[in-house]
Amino acid sequence: MIKGKGFMGKVLVVDLATREIKEEIIPEKIYQTYLSGMGLGAYMLYKHIPAGADPLGPENMLGFVSGLLTGSGSLFTGRWTLVGKSPLTGGWGDANCGGTFSPAIKRCGYDGIFVRGISETPVYLYIDDKVKEVRDASDVWGMDTVQTERFFRKDAKGRRPGIACIGPAGEAVSLISGVATDNGRMAARSGLGAVMGAKRLKAVVLAGNQRIGVVNRKEIKKISAICNKWVQFQPPFMTATMMAATGALMRVLPSVMAQDGLLYKIMLKKWGTVSMNQMSVEMGDSPIKNWKGSSKDWGMFKSHSSNPDVFTKCEQVKYHCYSCPLGCGGICSTSGKFSETHKPEYETVLSLGGLLLNKDVDAIFYLNEVLNRAGMDSISAGHAVAFAIECYEEGVFTKADTDGLELKWGDSASIVALIEKMVKREGIGQILADGVKQASLRIGKGSEEFAVHAGGQEPAMHDSRNDPGFALHYSVEPSPGKHTVGSGLYYEMFKLWQVVDGLPSVSPLYLKGSKYKADEEKAVIGAANSRFMNVVNGTGTCLFGSFLGAKRIRIFDWINAATGWSLTPNEYMEVGANVQTLRQAFNVRHGIEPSQFKVSERALGRPAQKEGANKGRSVEIEAMMRDYWAQFGWDPETGKPFQKTINDLEATL
Repeated sequence: MIKGKGFMGKVLVVDLATREIKEEIIPEKIYQTYLSGMGLGAYMLYKHIPAGADPLGPENMLGFVSGLLTGSGSLFTGRWTLVGKSPLTGGWGDANCGGTFSPAIKRCGYDGIFVRGISETPVYLYIDDKVKEVRDASDVWGMDTVQTERFFRKDAKGRRPGIACIGPAGEAVSLISGVATDNGRMAARSGLGAVMGAKRLKAVVLAGNQRIGVVNRKEIKKISAICNKWVQFQPPFMTATMMAATGALMRVLPSVMAQDGLLYKIMLKKWGTVSMNQMSVEMGDSPIKNWKGSSKDWGMFKSHSSNPDVFTKCEQVKYHCYSCPLGCGGICSTSGKFSETHKPEYETVLSLGGLLLNKDVDAIFYLNEVLNRAGMDSISAGHAVAFAIECYEEGVFTKADTDGLELKWGDSASIVALIEKMVKREGIGQILADGVKQASLRIGKGSEEFAVHAGGQEPAMHDSRNDPGFALHYSVEPSPGKHTVGSGLYYEMFKLWQVVDGLPSVSPLYLKGSKYKADEEKAVIGAANSRFMNVVNGTGTCLFGSFLGAKRIRIFDWINAATGWSLTPNEYMEVGANVQTLRQAFNVRHGIEPSQFKVSERALGRPAQKEGANKGRSVEIEAMMRDYWAQFGWDPETGKPFQKTINDLEATL
């Protein structure tokens, strides 16, 4: 087994039914082909999950994987990935999270921990340097995520273990539930909390203390010091109100100025992800009123409730994820039921705010904590409520269907009540707790028109009619509907053309209309985003750090310094392509038709909106999907990798 190259060289595989625990050695060639993190997860799941396995059955494997660069001394590399077959989409599932859990995986001596089988009773997995045990969790079953962590920390006898756990939503096998760590930090997407709940695995508790070795730590520190200078550059910046006005100006201008990620870094450092709240609404980036509204429905007066200053004025302390010099997170003090809560993220504020026309800030703070403690995805939860309100408005639901609730846009009392019912799977909450696709299938009556999703997963709070790159990635990614892979804006900030040969550069100023034409260059850009983000997720790197640009955050150089390899940026992009193809092949093996993942018509501007920032805009998604698939050498008509491609990859397993 190879040590001292950034990766630990092995994974742990646990069968919850038999209690068998064994190590699996991973050859260095696998890391060179797929990296760690997302890529290692793809390798393990493709290898171990049989075709047609029930996502909630014993054959599904759930993996907790760290990044290749985590613990190396590099910056922004403290993220971990949760992987498994998604019960929400029926295909590949992944969720990404920060906090402190990623290094805890490697300090136990592993790059990933994988569980399969189903326990007859509630259990948790405990690992330290000497002990690897499946233990009884009856005492914590029923606790929320914060209570669960407190229980295990109290039981840790002075040590501070890494803890990942589910709350009541995961226990109830809600298909929009996730896994929490660090008192409410969520690996929320793909419904993988339901997989953990179905396995009756309450938590994974990691208390190892092993060293994470690298080949050239001196070089890593040198690169990190240069990167940190860019992070700490923080000139005086505009006010939150000026940000909203800037968004309004961007809405009416015919041209777009290419964005430098350093600008977004300044905003993140000042406000966190909520920095974009009002600006996104004004420029058409944030979907409003279940994607049928616009800034006309949620103008500056109403959206002022999501002004960044509203969320930072009650911030008591900022916090950083492991190895992060930026610190965009924060703990807030509120006057509501929960005296302390995580500062809500942009996605949460807009999915519980503009998507529902809800301007009640106290309700958003409250629901942010409710969802974190329940272990439920706030993006999907907001969509479920928006879907229900529109169903009520259109007569699909009556008061008898909604347990007496009168569902209205902006009615915070009914919104709160509905989400509380979803968490408990009570009444109408039983229908909504599995997301909008499943709800519409159960209800019928034309309700599918109001269910905005991509392959079963609700899209994020970035409007694909504003940036068609989001529409593409919502529709073509093996885990659809996610905003953390690519868009036109992301490519501008990644600036990959500065270090990767053959990629197109972006003009400093371009016409808005040019974004909507499907052409080969956009396909190249989309494929580059996917390839690069597989490298980012394979190393445990933060998306926000990556926005600094490829010359400021030198991920490729960090990998070479950690491993002793000497691969070029272009070669690492091919590694990213390997991961993308293996994940797509996983979907095909499990019966997924890639074209079925296309995001809902409403999110594509079909029909186009008649007012607001995205007036008259629609996306040529079918052509974009075909062009994108061709970039990977897959069948451009079906999105399926050719059999020879699959055979070549399978030869590496």
